[in-house]
Amino acid sequence: MAHSSAPPRLPSPGSAASLRVANQRRVLAELRDRSGESVSQADLVRQTGLASGTVSTIVRDLAAAGIIATVAGSGRRGTAVRLAAGAGLVAGIDFGHHHVAAAVGDMAGSVLAESRRPLDPHHQATEGLAIAKDLIEALVREVGAGPEAIRNVGLGLPAPIANDIVMSSAILPGWVGLNARETAADVLATPVLIENDANLGALAEWRHGRGRGHRNIVFVKASSGLGAGLILDGELFRGSDGTAGEIGHVTLDERGPLCRCGSRGCLEAYVSSRTALALMDEHMPGADLDAVIAAARSGDVAARRAIEDAGLHLGWGLAALINLVAPELVIVGGDMARAGDLLIEPALTGVRRHALPDAAPTEVVAAQLGERASLIGALTLAIDATDLVVASG
Repeated sequence: MAHSSAPPRLPSPGSAASLRVANQRRVLAELRDRSGESVSQADLVRQTGLASGTVSTIVRDLAAAGIIATVAGSGRRGTAVRLAAGAGLVAGIDFGHHHVAAAVGDMAGSVLAESRRPLDPHHQATEGLAIAKDLIEALVREVGAGPEAIRNVGLGLPAPIANDIVMSSAILPGWVGLNARETAADVLATPVLIENDANLGALAEWRHGRGRGHRNIVFVKASSGLGAGLILDGELFRGSDGTAGEIGHVTLDERGPLCRCGSRGCLEAYVSSRTALALMDEHMPGADLDAVIAAARSGDVAARRAIEDAGLHLGWGLAALINLVAPELVIVGGDMARAGDLLIEPALTGVRRHALPDAAPTEVVAAQLGERASLIGALTLAIDATDLVVASG
């Protein structure tokens, strides 16, 4: 894949050209926030606060460059617009403990093609990235585009990341200590943005899923590990070094089971899919998580108890977070969320027991985007990083 072209040279601050660039970005940001929906020029005027003539000029310039497409409306000011397919493509990559998933999408946020492949959890970073590159190249061919169409790649990893450095070897040992962004950019030959997978899940559910319309949400990814992404006051909260949200290592019982981090009684040691499968190993040897969930739904009391216990402990951990940041909504994603109400109902019980009544959220819900949330978030990250500004006349 070829590197994307350099962004346009920006004019000096305070100049008329600088103002045009800023105004274009306001319009483009509004179109991105609409997730591909058409927006009338009248709505753009209201939402951006720009003059109608300014919006018309921006629409004309962006349409001429193929960045936006117009949709027939009532009158010149009523013409609806949306981001166009010709604005380019982005790719998203999501690494998990046992898989890598990739997707190609357009600037409007539409997923055009996606694929998933099993992965050895002990792979080296360059090996995993080579597989991801093969997936993306196949997807680009599938949508009938060339490799040069990819403007940016968003990449999610199930690990704390500080300044693009992978900080923990617990889930992806072949990545620890690496500058993941530089390594990925070298292998993919495309600009890359790196983010923790739970943060990407939060971004995706906030923009495209259950979190739409809220300004304060928590997304919890419960899979082989357990992490949280926080949207606070309409912004993704990363903390001082980018590692905020490691809810899985909140201690519930210092005499509890040993956690992969080396501590005891961590929330993750009670809630992760690995824990649920370990509990069921004697009762259902070799079963995967879907088999355990199916058994629970069919009335198997051991399988049901394993999931309910995970949900109850999850609720205890969520209560601590709720008391601290008071989100409007808690969204549970990852593999464990496939259990649906079997997990969510006991989690609500745990929240009600331990959260302050005034701080408790109105809902704890399963993710709308399911296990695809981090992948959709990776695409969103890539879209947000792509500069679509064009020179104005």
